[in-house]
Amino acid sequence: MVPRYSRPQMAALWTPQARYRIWFEIEAHATDALAALGVVPQSAADALWRWWATAPEIDVAAIDDIEAVTKHDVIAFLTWVARQVGEEARFMHQGMTSSDVLDTCLAVQLARAADLLIADVDGLLAALEARAREHKFTPTIGRSHGIHAEPVTFGLKLAGFHAEFQRARARLIAARAEIATCAISGAVGTFANVDPRVEAHVAAKLGLTVEPVSTQVIPRDRHAMFFATLGVVASSLERLAVEVRHLQRTEVLEAEEYFAPGQKGSSAMPHKRNPVLTENLTGLARMVRGYVTPALENVALWHERDISHSSVERYIAPDACITLDFALARATGVVEKLVVYPARMRRNLDAMGGLIHSQRVLLALTQAGLSREDSYALVQRNAMKVWESGGALSLLDLLAADAQVREALPADALAALFDLDYHFKHVDTVFARVFGAA
Repeated sequence: MVPRYSRPQMAALWTPQARYRIWFEIEAHATDALAALGVVPQSAADALWRWWATAPEIDVAAIDDIEAVTKHDVIAFLTWVARQVGEEARFMHQGMTSSDVLDTCLAVQLARAADLLIADVDGLLAALEARAREHKFTPTIGRSHGIHAEPVTFGLKLAGFHAEFQRARARLIAARAEIATCAISGAVGTFANVDPRVEAHVAAKLGLTVEPVSTQVIPRDRHAMFFATLGVVASSLERLAVEVRHLQRTEVLEAEEYFAPGQKGSSAMPHKRNPVLTENLTGLARMVRGYVTPALENVALWHERDISHSSVERYIAPDACITLDFALARATGVVEKLVVYPARMRRNLDAMGGLIHSQRVLLALTQAGLSREDSYALVQRNAMKVWESGGALSLLDLLAADAQVREALPADALAALFDLDYHFKHVDTVFARVFGAA
């Protein structure tokens, strides 16, 4: 965890104190169920909850000191709790194994982290929708291969990102459902020493479902899917970030990150206004994606369990969730404060002498009876003159002066093909698909 890229609510899920509190709840709920089944005395469960009701401070340092001797974190925790609770604590952990606690705890943490991430995406969706509606009919150039293609609107660009993050939200919901499973099944998952009803009780108390077959651990394909989902969401963030970074280039400058009063862009060049937030988002996305491969490699554990996954998850679980949480919040701020320059967009649209209308002329010529090959050649030979002039020449003027074009298309029909608004006649249709009917 890097404090610079952490937000308090998400980071709090991954503190030792938070982890130990979940461990205690797992143990106490399991002891409740064991007491109901007559396996342990009810007084044992009552003693645990009575101590918990005092809102005890978790002494992480003391647990660490015990672990230095036991070399086992769960035993260290149980030993410390027993010292606080007293004799009745000996009934904790009856029939359970460490992974019952560790894996169920991780499921709780990841499910809670997913809730925060889903809320983050909701914030980003709201920002994207607001700005998309604001610029629904703001004309700008569409680019393919980075080269001017045909006109779009800036609102359509943002609507596309909104649709993508709708999918991100759905994926996170699915990932949350898949990861939120409980395992209280004993040493190799056979329930030999702990009744399945204990697992069902703990799962219900913690808002989880039971793991159908847990061997000694919850199968790691679930975790792989969870972290892969985070990686996909991060990649969507990077696509948004790259779009802003390109639009902010000096030669383009159709939009830029908000530049706050007193902000400095360069230690050497006072004129600089750099896309630092979206560059940061690109870097953070790389980190989140970097955690996906270790999660995939964790799937292939030996037999009923080994612990090769354990050290990996101690890194990637907090770091991936914390980093993506921060990145989503940062992206929301970028969108909310994005400075948009419609006049510059229009200037760029007009920069290449009308080349952006070439397809309409091509299609009109085919409708007028020319073959597609001849139509393409006619438009291209004039378009290349405009291209080579850097936009100084006009495609409309060159086509109007071309005898073969004049023969196929009347002057007024040709001029009508250069109408910008033609390209936006279905914007409402796309918006209705993305945001629903008005």
